[in-house]
Amino acid sequence: MTIYSFRVTPWEAASPPTEELLLRIMTEQRLDPFLWSNRPQDIYSAHRHNYNKVIYVVSGSITFGLPMLKRQVTLNPGDRLDLLANTVHDAHVGPNGVICLEGHKA
Repeated sequence: MTIYSFRVTPWEAASPPTEELLLRIMTEQRLDPFLWSNRPQDIYSAHRHNYNKVIYVVSGSITFGLPMLKRQVTLNPGDRLDLLANTVHDAHVGPNGVICLEGHKA
């Protein structure tokens, strides 16, 4: 049986976090974060990874499609996405581009 799973944790503070704060949070969780970015309206077609992925949005926005679950989730600054290995997903970058921190979990 294949399990597809994700969890979105919205940033609940009144103001968005800094990149430094998100780096500290991820480092404390032993996620070994790295930074990546995309231009406005960039698109990733459906794909999967063989590792568990954690993403925090630093700035901009990105919408992840989860076709096997028939869901879409939009992440804004500070929001976190936990995506289990082998979960098929696609992505559409928002109108202002996106900068994210990503780490992988065992």
